[in-house]
Amino acid sequence: MITPSPITVASYNIHKAVGTDRKRDPARILEVLHEIDADVVALQEADLRFGSKLSAIPVDMITEHSAYKPVDYDIRPGGIGWHGNAVLVKRGVDILAHAPIHLPVLEPRGAVMADLRIRGTPIRIVGMHLDLSGLWRRRQVRAILAQLASRPPLPTVMMGDLNEWAKVGGCLAEFAPAFRICDTGRSFHSRRPVAALDRILIGRGIELGGCGVHRSAKSSRASDHLPIWAKLAI
Repeated sequence: MITPSPITVASYNIHKAVGTDRKRDPARILEVLHEIDADVVALQEADLRFGSKLSAIPVDMITEHSAYKPVDYDIRPGGIGWHGNAVLVKRGVDILAHAPIHLPVLEPRGAVMADLRIRGTPIRIVGMHLDLSGLWRRRQVRAILAQLASRPPLPTVMMGDLNEWAKVGGCLAEFAPAFRICDTGRSFHSRRPVAALDRILIGRGIELGGCGVHRSAKSSRASDHLPIWAKLAI
């Protein structure tokens, strides 16, 4: 199946909507997403850390002031994610299936999965935020891949904040040979990017049309990470 136009995906650690100016401004995050205009976005640190862990971007604000809808993992009222991981899709995208992915953890971490149909094309999206420990990151990647292997196969994109400072090796080696790393570039810290902590990986049957880091006046202030993106053809 050939898509009529590329599918654009993005990944963004929004730091609970707290910018480099230390101000919590969820509207600014939505403005950055509008600049990128991706079909689907994987968010990290999308829920507040304490209390009832509400979405850092109020659900009503997403509905009323953006072109997106959150994939509803129905884990807690007012939240949109699982351990801060969430997926937003354009309103015309069909959500076929979704599930949180449980990970072996040293600290609270998780991943989420969503099977989507974008302009008639099925695609699986996995969003993740991995551990600070290299040993636990590798265990977490293996756990994600094992849980995906139990599902019917689909062209799959995996993306998120991997917390991996190495350019090769480390937890990145665990994805091979099934997934290829898109060379999006350095996304952390947003004021002076020195590391490619955020990654997009594509599975078999997916071709890369282009990728990069989205750097603008707004994205440089909205979070401590810059968003990354990729244009894909199935």
